[in-house]
Amino acid sequence: MIEELLIPIDAPSDEQNDFYSDDDLFKISSWGADLSFRELISRYDENELVKPELQRNYVWDKTEASRFMDSVLLGLPVPSIFLAKTKEEKLLIIDGYQRLMTVRDYVKGVFSKDKSVFKLSRSEMIHERWRGKAFLELTEDEQRKIRNTTIHAIIFMQQHPINGDTSLYQVFERINSSGRTLLPQEIRNCVYQGPINSLLIDLNKNKNWRALWGSESPDVRMRDLEHILRFFALSSEKILNPEKHFPKRISLKKYLNQYMDSVNSPEFINDLRKRFEQSIEFAHQFFGSGAFHNLSPSEEGKLVPSFSPTLFDSVMISVDIAIKSKFNNCDTNELESKRVSILKNQDYQKLLSQETMRVQNIRMRVGQMFSTLFGSEMQ
Repeated sequence: MIEELLIPIDAPSDEQNDFYSDDDLFKISSWGADLSFRELISRYDENELVKPELQRNYVWDKTEASRFMDSVLLGLPVPSIFLAKTKEEKLLIIDGYQRLMTVRDYVKGVFSKDKSVFKLSRSEMIHERWRGKAFLELTEDEQRKIRNTTIHAIIFMQQHPINGDTSLYQVFERINSSGRTLLPQEIRNCVYQGPINSLLIDLNKNKNWRALWGSESPDVRMRDLEHILRFFALSSEKILNPEKHFPKRISLKKYLNQYMDSVNSPEFINDLRKRFEQSIEFAHQFFGSGAFHNLSPSEEGKLVPSFSPTLFDSVMISVDIAIKSKFNNCDTNELESKRVSILKNQDYQKLLSQETMRVQNIRMRVGQMFSTLFGSEMQ
């Protein structure tokens, strides 16, 4: 079992409890189809049946996989799978990846988890007729039986809205049965395939970001990726500009979904990459490893060990604005002491911890951090 490396994150309660539902806004068509493993394997090999990028990897061990193949050979019913039809006419695997890959691996002869020859377990739990056998060691009738076995697929497609927030996110959130509750970014990683998802995965390897996040290894639950996305989304002019019409409060989960969908095009990628790389390099150079850590309420002058999402917003977006506006009228040697000074302000601490998704509070915590660090009002 892979042990998760948990980075302590000091997330405000209103963000932890974030929930939204737009079910009544969606128009979804769904249908059932009985597909043979022969067809599913062919579609997967031709990239028409798609495993979401960085979705949960194949995790069954040889015994579990052998038991499933034993069930197929015995003719026992196979549980349904869920597929989503994409705009590119592909089928995205929402639920059923372990089952599909087990059959494909067995037919291909290689167990993908460890690249070993895939022979069924010799356990007494496996029928003696095919115990310890590879696919090619089965009779031709048995091989055909596996290939021709059908599995019921429930396929759905969103018809409305065409763009923006998607029912696919909520369907994935509610029906995925991978054995654990998926976190929001894990679902986005599956739903919003394309340039923005690939960019987040790439930026997550940035050495300055890894140092400031606090771990050399990517977070297995993708919380680090979500914070990179959060930086892009909350630095949007729609939120920061008080002259722009925007809701008084946002659901962070919903807003990140919408933002990720809105920039999922090659035309946005170079600018987003440049902004993040420049800002994270600046933060690492002038604030050090504690750039996104708050002051300890009990130990004066000490930083808490947990990563603060709202402080991350405040510092990163302030730096991003300063770089974009070519603002260099500040003493960089004083930046960390200025950051610490504003954190001693109790009113500012409220902005970091209370009603953090109230748009006015986002503007205030970024604006006050910017003016403290760079001695000017945020434009």
